[in-house]
Amino acid sequence: MASTSASRGEDGATGRIRSAASSMSTETIHLFAEIRKALIMMKEVAVDLEKDNQSDKVKELEDAALELLASAEDCQQFSSVLQSVGNGYTRGAELTDFKKLFDDEAKKLDMTSSSNLQNHQLLRQFREAVWNVHHAGQPMPGEEQEDIVMTSTQCTLLNMTCPLSGKPITEIADPVRSMDCKHIYDKMAIMQFIRSKNGGAKCPVAACPSLLVADRVICDPLLLIEIDELRSMSKNTIRPEIIEDFTDLDDDNED
Repeated sequence: MASTSASRGEDGATGRIRSAASSMSTETIHLFAEIRKALIMMKEVAVDLEKDNQSDKVKELEDAALELLASAEDCQQFSSVLQSVGNGYTRGAELTDFKKLFDDEAKKLDMTSSSNLQNHQLLRQFREAVWNVHHAGQPMPGEEQEDIVMTSTQCTLLNMTCPLSGKPITEIADPVRSMDCKHIYDKMAIMQFIRSKNGGAKCPVAACPSLLVADRVICDPLLLIEIDELRSMSKNTIRPEIIEDFTDLDDDNED
């Protein structure tokens, strides 16, 4: 009986730790969303300032955007470590040193301040928008013509459709992403797939060697935001075609 009670206590404590870590990590979703919105707004303001030839103000905004982006990266890394600690936590015989547990997990996930923020997609898009005010169609200093296309159409998502359901990720009601290989799936489809493999589920994306564990396939803080951005990019791409189609219809009516 004592053994059973101890086991129940252990399971209860483990569950509470995992739940707390998950809740703390999930709370960052809104923060990421607000940071993305702020960066978009700052880019729009910078474009207006550049049109008025207020380059000094544009530079101040760019510096502020870089600081905000660094904070966003730190929050994202912190969130990832929290999720990993919560998912992997098991209660031992001795008291858990959570600081050491957190630090060890941070090292595994390489939780360091990004030294490559200057090349971050969002900052590049900020600079490109400002550059295009007076130099539309021209490569930015140090870039080739192809880089213009890559920056404006670049997407951080690895796959555009669920490999199991075949649905475009922009149409998936409940998308999730592997914390390991970063591929995206329809939650219901991937969870059924993992259960059917009895612990040996390999990522269904062609040529991906990653093994999937249910606890590490989640809707991470940035996934929904990135999918929304992809929807916006798709709408901007489709809109000219729609206008052209209506123009053709008008021409037919005139004939």
